[in-house]
Amino acid sequence: MTELPPSSAPSDLWSEWLLHRRFADNPSYADQVRLVVQGYIDRVLDHAHLSPDSRILDVGAGEGTVGFRALERFGRGLHVTMTDISQAMLEFAQGEAKEKNVLHQCSFVQTSADALSEIPDASQDALTTRSVLAYVKDKRSAFRAFHRVLKPGGRISLAEPIFQDEAFDTVILKNRVDAQVDGAHDRGLDLLHRWKASQFPDTPEKIAQSPIANFSERDLIRLAVGEGFTDIHMELHVDVMPSIIKSWDVFIGASPHPWAPSLKTIMEEQFTQEEAEHFEAMVRPSIEAGHPVSIDRMAYLSAQKPA
Repeated sequence: MTELPPSSAPSDLWSEWLLHRRFADNPSYADQVRLVVQGYIDRVLDHAHLSPDSRILDVGAGEGTVGFRALERFGRGLHVTMTDISQAMLEFAQGEAKEKNVLHQCSFVQTSADALSEIPDASQDALTTRSVLAYVKDKRSAFRAFHRVLKPGGRISLAEPIFQDEAFDTVILKNRVDAQVDGAHDRGLDLLHRWKASQFPDTPEKIAQSPIANFSERDLIRLAVGEGFTDIHMELHVDVMPSIIKSWDVFIGASPHPWAPSLKTIMEEQFTQEEAEHFEAMVRPSIEAGHPVSIDRMAYLSAQKPA
């Protein structure tokens, strides 16, 4: 067990999003999101092929949800090392481990996903991520680090959101706005673009520079192949369903990813009061009537380091 030294790390971008902005600080919505996330986690663990005495490295552990679920499923012989770049989140996860009485089965290491510099070579039976590589600029270095720390025969099991379509849709919005004729501007279209462009890149050049939007599930396969993994399996799950957000306050308060401001912040900082009122009148009735659908795109990749 590696326990973090006492500190009291200040909140940061990652902890603010994971603990607050992701849910708009709404407990009911947070419970719904956690239920969805539970499904992601179980798929990741299913593909990790763990045994009760495995040593598992959870990269970008956040609140520790993957590691704690692994301990629930595989028992007292399992050891989980949780890494994160956020000291605040590691301290949060360590506190959760104490509450769950599993601290003796956990280690906590502050390190980046593209280095894992504190993790010894060939020390782990399995490595997991959930929504981590999307925020890593150098994904090739991350896959190289994953390969390095695994034992021969060890497995990776990753679940990564695919945001490219959101970016492509935002580019289309920008093109439609730019194509408008002077004097015939659609104000609603302008506001929609301003909202989406604050959360996702809206030009091909910006997409190419954006870690969350410049890769697809095919790129994850190529990276795994390039770093020497074998027995690679990819599943792209696309789920189209009614949105679980029925509240206007949650809709404008929640943020789709850590680098994205909430719609509430965008309306306060980028819209005039009259624009904000117009936008709310245009969008709010549809949200509260339950008309919108959500499209969730998650890539699940598993692979093995050759034995």
